[in-house]
Amino acid sequence: MSNHEATTGLTDIIPQHIAIIMDGNGRWAQQQGKSRVVGHKAGVESVRSCVTTARKLGVKALTLFAFSSENWQRPEKEVSVLMDLFMFVLTREVKRLHKNDIKFQVIGDLSRFSEKLQKKIAQSQQLTEHNTGMVLSVAANYGGRWDIVNAAKKLSQQVIANELTVDDINENSLHQHTCLATLPELDLLVRTGGDYRISNFLLWQAAYAELYFTDTLWPDFDEQQFKKSISIFSQRERRFGLTGEQVKPN
Repeated sequence: MSNHEATTGLTDIIPQHIAIIMDGNGRWAQQQGKSRVVGHKAGVESVRSCVTTARKLGVKALTLFAFSSENWQRPEKEVSVLMDLFMFVLTREVKRLHKNDIKFQVIGDLSRFSEKLQKKIAQSQQLTEHNTGMVLSVAANYGGRWDIVNAAKKLSQQVIANELTVDDINENSLHQHTCLATLPELDLLVRTGGDYRISNFLLWQAAYAELYFTDTLWPDFDEQQFKKSISIFSQRERRFGLTGEQVKPN
């Protein structure tokens, strides 16, 4: 956890790595008598706000859950709109990310996306790959179980190739093959929309993360809400299996 401090209304400890399950777009739209598609478009504004705020506060990594491997089961029209939105954001926003020294990457199984979208993702990642201000990871066609299984497959291939033995496999070696291996450990996992579950997101990485759930629907999750989640994180005592007395400063 970072000791970097910044003013968010209070002087708070800023987590190095924050992940967000952006839930509630469809319900936000339905509450206003509009189609779910309108909610997804409104959610883009919340993404802009959170990325800007995270960069300003000194967060090193921000990971957003945009599209799970289970979301393909949603209505075809909604999935199509989500893909179009993804393409739009990549086209319009990546230059802004680059200007602000933000590295952009997409994690997940990209093979199911159209060739055009895969190409745009590759171009966006290439443009920003040397930026060091912050890493923005977007999880698309991602699942936490898939991430762990994929890492296990890579380790198995190394064993078959005699590059390592079964006894060489441990938590660290498996971690090195997960999607976010190069980033700081996950400090804070936020879920908007009122549900109290992590829905197969960052299962490996969330082992010791602090969890924050809010009833706020994603399009209403603004800078103030984001700072609130950090303030609550700052008040948590993170013990990592130790006792409270062990982690308190001498």
